[in-house]
Amino acid sequence: MKAEAFFPEAIELESYGNGGFRFGEMSHKGSLLILQSGIYGWDYKSFEDVDLAAFQLLFDEIGETEFLLFGTGDEQRFPHSDMKAAFYEAGIGLEVMDTGAAARTYNVLIAEGRKVAAALLAVE
Repeated sequence: MKAEAFFPEAIELESYGNGGFRFGEMSHKGSLLILQSGIYGWDYKSFEDVDLAAFQLLFDEIGETEFLLFGTGDEQRFPHSDMKAAFYEAGIGLEVMDTGAAARTYNVLIAEGRKVAAALLAVE
């Protein structure tokens, strides 16, 4: 069963921090997975918790997605090679950066009309 989106489309993030995000005049406490189909709550709190299964919804609906921005929390951390290989095999680029940089980059790319996804770990 597919998760319900908080917002039915990918839109600009208004802010991040304090353990959550603001978008579409809503606020969400916790991490986010942003796909072409919408913005979803993402039940991951730390980089160590994230495994390949965390991205299953993205892999299920790849569509026109060019790449994923992975916001790894307060600092940039790099996933294991098996995760990178899975993205490569699926034809999706994987760009890894801290959550603040990923959120700002996501907003720029959305404004340009790019088909980008984002997985953002919440930061304080």
